[in-house]
Amino acid sequence: MCAKKTPTAPRQQPPWYGEGLRFQCLQCNACCGGEPGYVWVDRAEIADMADVIGISPEQFAYRYCRRVWWRLSLRERPNGDCIMLTPQGCRVYEARPSQCRTWPFWSDNVDTPQHWEQVRERCPGAGQGRLYSPSEIEQIAGGEEET
Repeated sequence: MCAKKTPTAPRQQPPWYGEGLRFQCLQCNACCGGEPGYVWVDRAEIADMADVIGISPEQFAYRYCRRVWWRLSLRERPNGDCIMLTPQGCRVYEARPSQCRTWPFWSDNVDTPQHWEQVRERCPGAGQGRLYSPSEIEQIAGGEEET
């Protein structure tokens, strides 16, 4: 009689960044403006940012957010800069939204070496500083951890 084989999960190839990737936020603000886009925020993030500024979450949402379809996004200035960006940097850096905390390890940015190279051209902190392991990068890209 033959022993029954236990099915195994398909073997995953290691990601192209198998040695990890380096990143250190230099607070250069390059990721905070210049192009139109959306910085999606939820109620908890609004409350945290409102607390930093010293206003109610309702006031924060009214002043600094816009409704885009069924979601909320931070407003932008006419030049594309985030409404939270000041000459001194991010006004709410310590309470910045998850979307900002996970930069540059967004899944689109790390899916290919070419996309990572585009990030490096735009972000002086990409390729610098601390070495993030592949598992850390995957957690961050999944929105589970901040940089």
